[in-house]
Amino acid sequence: MAHYAFLDINNTVTTVIVGADEDNSEDLPADFDTWEEFYSDRHGVVVKRCSYNTFQGVHNNDGTPFRGNYPRIGDKYWEDSDIFAPESPFESWTLDSNGVWNPPTAMPLDGTPYVWNENKEEWEQDESVTEYVELPEI
Repeated sequence: MAHYAFLDINNTVTTVIVGADEDNSEDLPADFDTWEEFYSDRHGVVVKRCSYNTFQGVHNNDGTPFRGNYPRIGDKYWEDSDIFAPESPFESWTLDSNGVWNPPTAMPLDGTPYVWNENKEEWEQDESVTEYVELPEI
């Protein structure tokens, strides 16, 4: 069993289905090399296989991670990286090869709640949180 993401013209995921396993080529019509090609032709949109068990570049069943993340409706397929990920939360953040958005500087891990300030491109203490729990040292 394999999963496939249907993309619109902006590479945004519109649908995700359970489909034929890529290893099951005996049922694949002769004029197609892959099930991705078959579903793309049949539905008239670009279709990309995805892995239900992949999240942030890790396969949760010790398998091989595939395309960064299992896509949700509204996620993007990033063709240059061949991964699925949501849109960037901020313009200054960069997408890594695991499908994770990273800020220019890491958030401090001192137990204080922070929010990202895109104008300053830095983390600021979240003043809206008045009570919080101290994190243990790692």
